[in-house]
Amino acid sequence: MNLDHVCIAVKKIDRTAEHLSKFLGYSAKTEKVENTRQQVVVQFFAKKGSMDIKLIEPASMKSPLVTFLKKGEGIHHLGFKVDNVNESLNDFSSLGAIINTEPQPGEAFDDELIAFTYLGHGLNVELFDTDKRRNLLTSDNEG
Repeated sequence: MNLDHVCIAVKKIDRTAEHLSKFLGYSAKTEKVENTRQQVVVQFFAKKGSMDIKLIEPASMKSPLVTFLKKGEGIHHLGFKVDNVNESLNDFSSLGAIINTEPQPGEAFDDELIAFTYLGHGLNVELFDTDKRRNLLTSDNEG
């Protein structure tokens, strides 16, 4: 299991993307993708030699992310690439983790399986077992 990205919940991706570029040197790795199951818009950002940052914004006012954002923008989850989503989720569950979302296709990951779990201590984790990203941009910014 390897940490792949940090996900930040934001009100507007475009506004935050400017800050990522200005202050941290990140640029878009993908185009925006709407995740209809999670009701968010997702975009990955990369910087050579660094971990990706994923920004998510609500796709509508009905998105569950709206409630999260009432507390303010900030880190939403850590994304871990695992060997097998189902096996890893079973392992986490057997250790007492709370399963937030059973494995399902994730549009930002080109419909490969993703799952979400809560480990306690404020730590939400996304599990996936692919390198695929939908709407990948051609760029030299990947690490």
